[in-house]
Amino acid sequence: VVTGMGAICEAGNDPEHILNSLLDGIESITEHKNWEAENWPCRLAGIVGLKPRDLINDRKLLKLIKRTDVLGIYVAEKALTSAGIRAYRDTLSTEADDCVAERFGIFGGTSGALHSTQYDFLPLINEANGSTVIIGERLKDFINPMWLLGNLPNNVLCHVGIRNKLKGANAFITNHSTSGLLSIIEAFESLRIGDTDQALAIGHDAPVDPQTVLYYHIAGLLAKASLTPFDTERSGCILGEGGAALVLETHETASARSAVVHAEILGKGCTSEAQGLLPVREDGDGISRAICLGLEQAGLSTQQIGMIVCHGNGTIKSDLSEGTAIRKVFGNRIPPITCFKWAFGHTLGASGSLDTVLAITALQRGIIPAIATLKRIDRSLEDLPIAKSHMEPVNDTALILARGFGGQNCALIVRASSRRGGG
Repeated sequence: VVTGMGAICEAGNDPEHILNSLLDGIESITEHKNWEAENWPCRLAGIVGLKPRDLINDRKLLKLIKRTDVLGIYVAEKALTSAGIRAYRDTLSTEADDCVAERFGIFGGTSGALHSTQYDFLPLINEANGSTVIIGERLKDFINPMWLLGNLPNNVLCHVGIRNKLKGANAFITNHSTSGLLSIIEAFESLRIGDTDQALAIGHDAPVDPQTVLYYHIAGLLAKASLTPFDTERSGCILGEGGAALVLETHETASARSAVVHAEILGKGCTSEAQGLLPVREDGDGISRAICLGLEQAGLSTQQIGMIVCHGNGTIKSDLSEGTAIRKVFGNRIPPITCFKWAFGHTLGASGSLDTVLAITALQRGIIPAIATLKRIDRSLEDLPIAKSHMEPVNDTALILARGFGGQNCALIVRASSRRGGG
């Protein structure tokens, strides 16, 4: 069960505010100021407006970690607070608290190392003029000896564990855009097989750096203007920063401490299309197989899914193949379809985590946010119930989809525990 959630992106710094922004139809993506980009091919991004010190009040730690780590630590600790974990542990004896710590896991995910992590080496490489001897001799004059500790991909997992004394099973995933959803899946499986009683699942990313943006543009993946999934004029995605985290527990552990339960994780599916780095199969094979695996584990029929949250990254082939996969699995009885990236950008490794938190929050409100940038649905997708205006879910169950480079596909099925009024 899910007992706590935290989220941040350009649209807001908690799940309720982000959902409210989506319901208001606000497109938070703006022209970024991360670097001088006047002549850059794509100047739009979803940048979190808050300063690192606004998110983590620890000057020593902020000197060491990257922006993506700040987002991950922030949402993780918001999720722990939301779940009431700290307050609960304060009531325990030292011995009982140690038992909680040893059975509390952490699972994290991000897209992978950014090109900007290597920028510290560029002045030295330039001065060395091809001499590896000079690089070896002058390295200590250019590179901080703490460089490695500041650039470890699993920094969030480490620092959240240290700051909150969480010592259970853990793993960190760098599998492009499926990483956030995979962190939830790994936490779910850890609880299911008995490795942990409680776990944090964290997805975070801050992929807006010059080379990443340039290479996505050269690959033809970036939008010319708005991010408009499923629209006949769509032209690609726009990158964004963000993070989301969930506290997962077994039913027994949550009940024992009288925790508020937001949702249940029912099933998952993970597949690969094995086509190459960028291609996606037009027949939607990978995503359809992932959906079927999730339904099988959940013990649900297609008619028991109340809404679908698509990957919806706005690239032509991905959108079409998602539609084909959904049609293949659900036939002519397809639940309402939406997606969220249009509002705050494609946060890569954080996207599956954000989509899950927002799906649960939307189910609890009993509303499916419209895709505000969708003006005219692609003819090949016109038969699908895509949310051009706000809709109601068929029931309290959602299917969340995530896709990544290398033909990776993930599906997660959740059921919200109750419906609430707006906030």
